[in-house]
Amino acid sequence: KKETNHVLVCNHRSFLDVMITNPFVPSIAKTIAKKSFTKIPILGSIYTWGSVLVDRESTRSRAESFIEMKKVLNNGMDMLLFPEGTRNKTDKPLIAFHPGAFRLAVDTKKEIIPVVIFNTRKILQEDKFYMLPGIVEIHYLPAVSSANISIEDLNKKVFELMWNYYEANC
Repeated sequence: KKETNHVLVCNHRSFLDVMITNPFVPSIAKTIAKKSFTKIPILGSIYTWGSVLVDRESTRSRAESFIEMKKVLNNGMDMLLFPEGTRNKTDKPLIAFHPGAFRLAVDTKKEIIPVVIFNTRKILQEDKFYMLPGIVEIHYLPAVSSANISIEDLNKKVFELMWNYYEANC
């Protein structure tokens, strides 16, 4: 829905996910990123400009980033998050979701757009210093309402949608 903005939640299987999601979101969006990413040459300045930064070890930083994400949504942009919190290094489609994205959606009354990313782990493998050729696919699932649902139930609903979609299309 172009007339509204959303909380987008993506699976996270490779470092490549962070680099390819934001440029290919069909709207203006900011992503959540670890503050330590700002130290990466060249990419650090991109993260500083296009992300809400968080020091995950700091309770204060996490609270401040939540406020900043609300501002992003209030300014009409989408907010893109990886609710797994870290890369999924298992053979399962997803690892457990943290509640932050769902709390953000419920608090701001924004719909969630589940986003399933395919093939990034094959292209940029964790133990390699180079990328292999391949095609990344980003699938946007239908919006999920955050109205009249608990944070926990919304988390579970989106997790199951993404898990089932990943398994059916992998």
